[in-house]
Amino acid sequence: MTQRLQSLIEILDGHRIFIQTHNFPDPDALSAAFGVQQLLEIFGIKAVICYKGSIAKASTQKMVELFGIKMMNADLIEDMCAEDYIITVDAQADNPNIAKLPGTVVACIDHHPTSVPYEYKYKDVRICGSCASLAADYYFSNKLSIDRNTATALMYGLKMDTDNLNRGMTDIDVEMFRRLFYYSDADILTQLMSQQMAFADLGAFISTLSGIKVFDGIAFASISSDVSDGLIAEVCDFMLELVEVEFAVAYTVRENGVKISVRSGLDYLDAGTITSNALEEIGTGGGHGVMAGGFVPKSSIEEAEFDLEEEIQNRFINAVYFSRMLKTALNDPLADLPES
Repeated sequence: MTQRLQSLIEILDGHRIFIQTHNFPDPDALSAAFGVQQLLEIFGIKAVICYKGSIAKASTQKMVELFGIKMMNADLIEDMCAEDYIITVDAQADNPNIAKLPGTVVACIDHHPTSVPYEYKYKDVRICGSCASLAADYYFSNKLSIDRNTATALMYGLKMDTDNLNRGMTDIDVEMFRRLFYYSDADILTQLMSQQMAFADLGAFISTLSGIKVFDGIAFASISSDVSDGLIAEVCDFMLELVEVEFAVAYTVRENGVKISVRSGLDYLDAGTITSNALEEIGTGGGHGVMAGGFVPKSSIEEAEFDLEEEIQNRFINAVYFSRMLKTALNDPLADLPES
């Protein structure tokens, strides 16, 4: 057993364990949490997967059904207490996309850069394309057997977050893709890959497309608030496929604020950094190089005197322009840097 896994098992042994994803788990978050849950069971440690929000994507809902994943909304766990241990998976404690629960966060397994420092007993944060890759690595690095169901779930999460190794992938993603391939169920993967959108969202998706705006390679889409959260990411992914687009921002106004999804098609346009910079002082945001998310609370909108759509567009355009000018300055030291 590797020192990494041994350390994790020793910390968790003898405690009630919860595996917490971010509030709206996507296929990568759910598959990684499921992979970690099944891994711990090998060592006799039972863990409950939980989240606080909703399972918005049709594909994620299908995963729960096909793989028999047992998970709970945290609102339904009435007896969680400080003595219970929490592992955050595909998310990090104190970030805006993950709720604070009564249990104690002791461990983190994630593939995003750390934006909010937190003292864990165990921390495994490795920057790569998919958190499912990290979960899979625990099996293969420790020569543990992995069943077909778990392998297929991890393979699906890996495929989705890296867009079939076309987005943000690293060496570990490629290696885990190769290893999981031999254990996965191709028929189930095909079924999942072909079911990405609920019929109820189709009308909103079509109407949103007609309202897409593109400014110098930056695409924006405002989505009606009566659709699933998963549709925001779907629209964002679609915009990035347009020839004229290298950076995409999709957003929707909810009862408690504005939810934002961001995608980048260029390495130097770091989606996480740009989103964080764009929403400074009015909201929060972050992620990794190719994918990010943000949120502007209702209070920021109510107190502001700006036009919401114009403000979001201007903030992201300025943040993208700054990154472009910074790249130019790094390539040409004599070029003028933009004022901060």
